[in-house]
Amino acid sequence: MSRPVLVRREQALRGGQPLSFAIGLVVALTIGIVLLLGAGHDPVAIYERMFVAALGDPDSWSVTLNRAVPLGLAGLAVAVAGSMGLWNIGAEGQILAGAMMAAGVARIGEGWPGPVLVTAILVGGVVGGSLWALGPAVARSQIGVNEILTTLMLNEVALRLVQWLIHGPWKDPDSFNFPLAPMIPDHGRLPTLFGRAHVGVIVALVVIALFAVAVNRTAWGFELRVAGSSGATARYAGISLERKTATVLVMAGGVAGLAGGIELAGTADRLTEGISNGFGYAGIIVAALALMRPSGVAAVAVLFGAVQIGGQSIQTMGVSSSVSTILQALILFGAIGAGVLSRYQVRMVPGDPGDPGGDGVQVGEAT
Repeated sequence: MSRPVLVRREQALRGGQPLSFAIGLVVALTIGIVLLLGAGHDPVAIYERMFVAALGDPDSWSVTLNRAVPLGLAGLAVAVAGSMGLWNIGAEGQILAGAMMAAGVARIGEGWPGPVLVTAILVGGVVGGSLWALGPAVARSQIGVNEILTTLMLNEVALRLVQWLIHGPWKDPDSFNFPLAPMIPDHGRLPTLFGRAHVGVIVALVVIALFAVAVNRTAWGFELRVAGSSGATARYAGISLERKTATVLVMAGGVAGLAGGIELAGTADRLTEGISNGFGYAGIIVAALALMRPSGVAAVAVLFGAVQIGGQSIQTMGVSSSVSTILQALILFGAIGAGVLSRYQVRMVPGDPGDPGGDGVQVGEAT
């Protein structure tokens, strides 16, 4: 009885990750058509509405770019850690921590000049996210505690802390009993570029570009990749795994925290428990589609921002906004599948399906 195995190609198919991403998008849209038809909707009208709402004019682009900022920075926070083989699942909590610290700075510096206050808010976001990642960084580097568990659990802690602040000491007395913090000062908000796009778009792009250069073009980035691929080789080369691990996780937290500061000063204008809006979790998908490469995060974030904004716009047509979430998942699965098939081919070989190595052929071996 024959069974399928994956055999590594002698040479990967041309196109690489961009082609895989495009295939994933096509797969997602195709399956989406089937789902929409099954629900009794017109797929052409739905997709047209999504496109117009997300990319149809400069104002739509401005909203999409604003959405891409936290997605891109969250994806970068995951990708930077992933470059060393670490999984930062705590970007959601780090965004919230950054927003909390930024909101605290806004309260303290209400009388500061605008440029000073805006800068302080963004720096506060970086500091807040870094401090939130410090515990998992020390635990991982010093005693080997799995960073997936610690960063993930701290997401819930950050959310509860935000809820305590906006229900308690930071509650706006003029919020009519809604759990809201006071608005930050007008001069503490990010200037606009065009439409509703704010300066945070430029800040995020610069940060992503700097990390892309640092990871791919500097000795620090080379050491990062060596440490991620082989701990023994890194130690032989004199690289401190403990220091590198702690540094990378804290930096990743700072990047995610910056997203919290930008959201506070650029879009939300006040601290709320929904200020992160799941950006930290979506950042994991962004980083995965970018193959954990900072250089690919920006483009993926813009596409995901467009999908999310488009998904929100179709609610007026009676379509659930969860359609955008389904499309994001389908894009991920389609791109991963295409990426695997670009490096491997499926072959049918004789053997017992119940015996993984019955005929001696293993996944990845040439026959």
